[in-house]
Amino acid sequence: MTKIAIIGSEKSGKTTLAGKLGKKGSVTDITMYDYAKNDKVLTTIDATGYPASVKSLLTALNLSDIAMLCIPPQGLDPLAAECIISLDLLGYRHGIIVQTKADLSYPLALEEMKEKLRKITKGTVLENWQYHTVSTTTFEGMEELKEIIFSMGDRVDAEQRSLDSLPARVVIDQSFNVTGIGCVVLGAVLQGTIHAKDKMVAYPGKKDLEIRSIQMHDVDVKSAPAGARVGLALKNIQSKDIERGFVLSAHENVVEDITLECTLSQLAKEFAVGDMLHLFVGLQSAPVKVKSISSEGKDAEKAKAGKKYLLELAGTKEISYSKDDRFVLANLDGKQRFVAFGYSH
Repeated sequence: MTKIAIIGSEKSGKTTLAGKLGKKGSVTDITMYDYAKNDKVLTTIDATGYPASVKSLLTALNLSDIAMLCIPPQGLDPLAAECIISLDLLGYRHGIIVQTKADLSYPLALEEMKEKLRKITKGTVLENWQYHTVSTTTFEGMEELKEIIFSMGDRVDAEQRSLDSLPARVVIDQSFNVTGIGCVVLGAVLQGTIHAKDKMVAYPGKKDLEIRSIQMHDVDVKSAPAGARVGLALKNIQSKDIERGFVLSAHENVVEDITLECTLSQLAKEFAVGDMLHLFVGLQSAPVKVKSISSEGKDAEKAKAGKKYLLELAGTKEISYSKDDRFVLANLDGKQRFVAFGYSH
């Protein structure tokens, strides 16, 4: 199963392209498109709430294994640049850069744009990403794009088999009640293998539950491996007890305040002790206040672009995380909103 986030600026053609990759499904601040044929299953997630909300962008990326960055003939704008920064801060491993609306440009101009993009993305996680050109009016290049996506999806699936034996973790993006069934959630298996009748805990709420049944693309299954997108019917819990971002697991760390070892983006605006930032981990987010900043054991008043710091952050609500989870900090008042990435200290 392949899960791909399609991102870019409002005029990048991404939403039109997403509609050609599958049948439109649920719509919130992200829009799901599903495609299934023979043994090929694809979920495309369009961050439709972006650019108004960076949360929409991070949700789409964290629910996916592959990112498709759409660039129109006009080239990079500030929002496309912000998407590149977000991918780099997340350490996103798999992706494609798609030059859209190719029918509105010329081969030489498209090649020149590709070379500019290669220079801009040098030194980032996008440096060695594959490029592809499509038309979002005639859709020339679409079949080749699908082949690229599924080939990349096969490689991701092979990598995820090494995660099947780890302790199970499932991230939740939707929760609702179904008459006669009770609480049903939709989400993705981050690692491990889940089974019907498994007993787990919903974090950060620390609610005990049991998996009543599992579905993958509306088909009942007895288990689901790492990477699977799943629908779960749950026992001993109500939908109001589970929000987007909750993680089903045997154990998670739950905190309000946290200390992070952070690396600031080269393009980040500096911030100071006392400033308010926004913390993201997985699909969870919370406003945080910067309590202290230190570098190499010495206190600092400000954190500057491209530098590494130890940050003490005071939170406003409980979040849950695992020791290997990657955090992202954002300044929602900035023109370029993404600030830094880090890990718990």
